[in-house]
Amino acid sequence: MEAILIPISLFTAIFGMVYLYLSTRNKERLALIEKGIDASIFLKGKKHTAPIWKVFILNLSLLLIGIGLGVFIAMIIQAYTTFDEEALYPAIIFLMSGISLFIGFKMTKNLDQE
Repeated sequence: MEAILIPISLFTAIFGMVYLYLSTRNKERLALIEKGIDASIFLKGKKHTAPIWKVFILNLSLLLIGIGLGVFIAMIIQAYTTFDEEALYPAIIFLMSGISLFIGFKMTKNLDQE
């Protein structure tokens, strides 16, 4: 019986957040229209950004490259040193993934400037 409560509460939480976001956005825009202000101010900063699919693909590809490079570097380090294998692999994988996501962040900023 308790196992069914987890999906129900997860769905309720997600539905509640989406409903609250959409209803608040609608109320804000209605208040702007009542005051005579154009609602296009919400779209001001979105004209010069890169499409979200390009950013997603760039970051995902760099993340996967970082994970693969992390496994490769961990294998090399394990072969030539006596480090503990259980700590080495996650540490190097997380390090390389973080570095690759940071590079992706920098490349996304450059993509937005173009």
